[in-house]
Order: sequence, then structure tokens, then C-alpha cells
Amino acid sequence: MKPENIRLFIKPYCGWCVQAVGWLDARGVAYEKLDVITDGRAYNEMRDLSGQTMAPVIDVDGEILADFGVEELEVWWRNQGFDDE
Repeated sequence: MKPENIRLFIKPYCGWCVQAVGWLDARGVAYEKLDVITDGRAYNEMRDLSGQTMAPVIDVDGEILADFGVEELEVWWRNQGFDDE
């Protein structure tokens, strides 16, 4: 299944966020990047979706993965059945 709506909530200079961006970019995944430091609405939405203030948080078609490293993202992505085209 190919996801339709992907949003990545990040904090600048966050190593895990940089790695998540690189992982998605390396696979050609289209996504919206939301900086929760400069955008208060994005921060509030990230907190509401994930129940926490840690980044990164990814929302893929309503499925949420919060405060993760690339290894967790890769396993989660595969377990969700998402194609990484």
C-alpha cells in the first residue's frame, strides 16, 4: 500500500529528525515537513497526536509513530505495509 498523506514533525538540529528526513528522502517518499519550533500550531498538533513533545513524530495516513530513530521507523514502516517508492 502506498501512503497518501505523510507529515513529519521535526525540531531543527535534532539528530533523529535529520536521520528521519534522510531516510524518507533516500526512498523518494513525498512528505510534508513541519518545524515544531517555528510553528506553534504544528507543535500543538504534534503534542495532541503523539501525547508528547519529543520529535520526530510521523503521521502516515493517520498512523502515528513518535520519538523514534531510523531503525524503529524502518520496522514500523514495513509493519504498516507501506511501500517506500
